[in-house]
Amino acid sequence: MKKEITIIGGGLAGCEAALYLAEAGWQVQLFEMRPETKTPAHQSPYLAELVCSNSLKSTRLDTASGLLKAEMNALGGHLLKIAEACSVPAGHALAVNRELFAQKVEETVAGHAKISIIRKEITEIPSGIAILATGPLTSDAMMHTLSSALGGEHLYFFDAIAPIVDASTIDYTKVYKKDRYDKGDADYLNCALNKEEYYHFVDALMAGEKHEAHEFENEFFAGVKFSFYENCIPIEELARRGKDTLRHGVMKPMGLETPEGKKPFAVLQLRVENAGCTAYNLVGCQTMLRYGVQKDIFRLLPGLENAEFLRYGSVHRNAFLNSPAVLNPDFSFAQLPQLYLAGQLAGVEGYVECIASGLLVAKCISEGLGLLPEETILGQLWRHLCYPKEGKFQPMNANFGILPRLENEPRDKKEKKQRYSERSLEAMKVSLSGKE
Repeated sequence: MKKEITIIGGGLAGCEAALYLAEAGWQVQLFEMRPETKTPAHQSPYLAELVCSNSLKSTRLDTASGLLKAEMNALGGHLLKIAEACSVPAGHALAVNRELFAQKVEETVAGHAKISIIRKEITEIPSGIAILATGPLTSDAMMHTLSSALGGEHLYFFDAIAPIVDASTIDYTKVYKKDRYDKGDADYLNCALNKEEYYHFVDALMAGEKHEAHEFENEFFAGVKFSFYENCIPIEELARRGKDTLRHGVMKPMGLETPEGKKPFAVLQLRVENAGCTAYNLVGCQTMLRYGVQKDIFRLLPGLENAEFLRYGSVHRNAFLNSPAVLNPDFSFAQLPQLYLAGQLAGVEGYVECIASGLLVAKCISEGLGLLPEETILGQLWRHLCYPKEGKFQPMNANFGILPRLENEPRDKKEKKQRYSERSLEAMKVSLSGKE
């Protein structure tokens, strides 16, 4: 068999797969339609651009995201190492300078002797072995092709992006640095609100004029029900669930006492966006409010009264396939066995999960990797994508809830999570060693 492969899509999954396969001796043609064909969300022509946030979540082993990273390190891979080299302060989370990360990924991919990058939109399924990693913003032309070829059910949801503000326009006399419960370095800026300020902010969110669903539909998705994936619900929609929803969620004040030792009524955190700390992301403030309304409402937050916005929040359509209905256990399409599916289009949710998906598919193609143990996050994500189950298929991210329960499960949450991680990494070690 000739070790040649086509990868469609230069996002996180496509780049991870390309680098892994190239290192394994495959000749890779990587197609990316940007900048020739633009998307509603990307801003640069670089490969692996992070659209929604600059955070790849926690690195701690008592978190599902941290465990996922540890499992991926056991398998090998490339993008997590690049992310670590482009990291910015974010407590115990791995956050990156977005532009630098995308530039470094592009340099690494373009510099590999076995990878050719072709800037062109692919609208038909190629001949030979190929990976489809076109992501949630897959072009309408490719979605039409898939619909015709598969005849299966297609699903979709809308995703929202949080605003970014100019650091020099923040009032530092009103915000303070602190990580929740002081678990990490004091890398987050905190906007503390009293009761009156909080309810005024919530009222403004609920009254703000927003973009309507029909403004984001197109011919292919016309008439499909408008809905959000639960982890990406706009802040104004959360506010409509109840006036205290935000302060029990994204604006939870616990562990974020002021320098004077007082517990605020609510707190909104700002996370640094780049290495120079010149920009901050409003954590959890993904929104579909109109731009002018965003400026007025987010300037109600203490410390942001004069904030200048480097990027407003926005909404875009995200597509994914009903993967368990169309995929074989090795991520290839049942009706198109030389075509493999990776990334968010397959139904994983989250940056690291997308990288992991690309890595798994690459290892299946190059090494015939067997199904990973059910005690691992990777193994359970794999099962979620490739094995049919009851109920409607929805995107999945790393979480401890997908793992089998522990024997004699401890009551202490921290101990329980630690034991989940220990069991997972031991199962991964045994699996990769080839032992029963």
